[in-house]
Amino acid sequence: LINYLKDADGAIIGLENMSGDVLSNLPKLKIISKYGVGLDGIDLDYCSNNNVKLGWTGGVNKRSAAELALCFMLGLSRNIFNTSYKLKINNIWEKEGGFELTGKTVGIIGVGHVGKDLVKLLQPFNCKILVNDIVEQDQYYLENGLEKSEKDRIFKESDIITLHVPYTEETHYLINNLSLSKMKKTAFLVNISRGKVVNQQALKVALDKKIISGAGIDVFEQEPPDDIDFLSQERLACSPHIGGNSEEAVLSMGRSAIGHLEDFFFS
Repeated sequence: LINYLKDADGAIIGLENMSGDVLSNLPKLKIISKYGVGLDGIDLDYCSNNNVKLGWTGGVNKRSAAELALCFMLGLSRNIFNTSYKLKINNIWEKEGGFELTGKTVGIIGVGHVGKDLVKLLQPFNCKILVNDIVEQDQYYLENGLEKSEKDRIFKESDIITLHVPYTEETHYLINNLSLSKMKKTAFLVNISRGKVVNQQALKVALDKKIISGAGIDVFEQEPPDDIDFLSQERLACSPHIGGNSEEAVLSMGRSAIGHLEDFFFS
């Protein structure tokens, strides 16, 4: 990566690790333009202290991510993933249709761009929505009929918990043995944020021992994941980090990244 960018004045960065060690070897670099929204792979302190500008547009792929979260929520609730797999692979005709999402209690941890867009998508389902975020936004909660809640309440009362937080020291292993043990046995977990927000080993045990009913996971501690036992869990629905990768989102992210370079060098 250092060799590739050594002569660059600007760089478009996706999931590459732009650590301080990498950045210190790129003295010509003036701007990092982010393709996507996650900033956990960029040393922001180094950029700030060394006059490296960050080009970033929050929420550029929010609808893509919110739709995938809703997809997991519907698929898990209605038992689509499990019955489809059994029918295709083993020709098992299992007519277990799960439960309706309508009217259920949904816990949203992280009410930023994606969390707010998911709130919009959930409106026709008349769910009771419990929300938690480190940012104070009580007026938004009031206007949208959301219930501001401690995480402990979300763990205990939600039929579905969906995670939309950035990866930080505070969110590392937010979902762990303790939080999973507080969830309903009938509850589902959805994670399309960052892999290390969930302790994967703890989730594997929770699925295997039926501590919770299932999970929908788009992100993993290691990508691509190599824990075949985890991926083989009957109660796990998973996708290869495609939350923000709809055709429309890819175009928007690309235009945004190019736009930041244009603004920096030509405005």
